[in-house]
Amino acid sequence: MSGWTTGRLVEVTRDSERLVRLRFEVAEPFQHLPGQHCVLRLRAEDGYTAQRSYSIASDPADPLLELMIECLPDGEVSGFMHAEARVGDDFELRGPIGGWFTWAGDVPALCLAGGSGVVPIVSMMRHARRLGVEHLLRVVVVARTLPELPYEDELVGRADLIALTRENLGSRVAAPPYPDELVDLVEGVERAYVCGSVGFSSFAQRVLGEAGMRADAVRVEQFGATG
Repeated sequence: MSGWTTGRLVEVTRDSERLVRLRFEVAEPFQHLPGQHCVLRLRAEDGYTAQRSYSIASDPADPLLELMIECLPDGEVSGFMHAEARVGDDFELRGPIGGWFTWAGDVPALCLAGGSGVVPIVSMMRHARRLGVEHLLRVVVVARTLPELPYEDELVGRADLIALTRENLGSRVAAPPYPDELVDLVEGVERAYVCGSVGFSSFAQRVLGEAGMRADAVRVEQFGATG
C-alpha cells in the first residue's frame, strides 16, 4: 500500500439519485488488483478530515481510477461526493488496500454480490474482458430493483444471473438466488467471492454451501453503513 496521493476528479456520472460514478486522475498512480479498495479523504479549510474506504471499479490497466459511491443517509463523505464534488476538485487517496479479496484472472471463479457489493466484481469483469478470460468468471448479482443495481449497463447481458428481490425480471419471480440456480454455476470453480452487507454475506455463504461450494474456497468482503 502506498502513501497518500492526490486524485483530481475528471469525470462525474450520476447513475441514479443515490449512485455516483467518479473517475480520478491520480498524481502518483498505484497499481491495484481487481477486488482491492482505496481510502478517499476529505480535508476542510480548518484542517478537519473525514475518510472512507471504497472498492475500486476500474480495470488495473485503466489510466483513471474509478469509484462508485452510494449516498447513505447522513453519510459525511458520500453525501459530500454526491452533492458537492465537481470536475477539477482534488481529493486525497491512499491505496491499494487488501490482498485476500483479489482475482488475477488465473482460476475459475464465481462472484456473488449484493447491491454496491458489485463494484469490485465490475473491476474483475473488466479485467477478465481485457485479458480474454471472461469464461473463467461467473457472476451473480442481487438487487432490489434493476434501477438500484450499480453498473446495470455492464451487468445486464454479462451477469450469469441477476436476482431481483422486489420486482420480477423476465420470467424470474422476485426472490433472492435459490441454491438450485447456483448449482451449475458452482460446478468447476475453484474460488468464490462474496461481497455485500453483513446480512447479505451471511446469506450468500449459506446459499453457496447449499449449492455445493466448499466453505474454504469462499472469500468474503463485507461492509456496514458508514458513509
